[in-house]
Amino acid sequence: MSELATLARPYAVAVFKRSQETGTTGKWSEGLAFISTVLNDKEFSVVVDNPKVSKEKLSALMLDICQGQVDEEGENFLKLLVQNNRLTLAPTIAKLFEVYKAESEGYVDVEVATAYAFSKEEKQRFTSTLEKTLSKKVHMNVTVDKSLIGGVLVRAGDRVIDGSIKGQLQQLAKRL
Repeated sequence: MSELATLARPYAVAVFKRSQETGTTGKWSEGLAFISTVLNDKEFSVVVDNPKVSKEKLSALMLDICQGQVDEEGENFLKLLVQNNRLTLAPTIAKLFEVYKAESEGYVDVEVATAYAFSKEEKQRFTSTLEKTLSKKVHMNVTVDKSLIGGVLVRAGDRVIDGSIKGQLQQLAKRL
């Protein structure tokens, strides 16, 4: 994954800078998400990975599929990715783009796994605590994972906060 991120980063930075210049961050976000969805389809990935499919045919196919979902700059970006054999990087580019967008807008996307569902009040308190801890607005996605036994596991970008009983038991086992 880190190798993909290294290859995708210059493209993501360029797209993000361009989106800010033109004020089309939301449009780019939607377009990149659509392209990622297309490329994550298992049947379509067979076509992308097939060396017998020429760059011209692949480019035409992608432009046809994405018609109406991306603007002219998005189409040019797709052509560039195909020409440089970097089309498979599009999902990683989209993820990096969203990270840059969140950073620019002053929020962070947080994945929270909890052993038991939050009540509305607990979720609000936890959100405000995370906002203080991370010094940013928080967009939280909560999932229930019974294997945690109790507590929460928080992933905010590169940062992981493991407050689960399962995690504490694993740490205890390492020390013993």
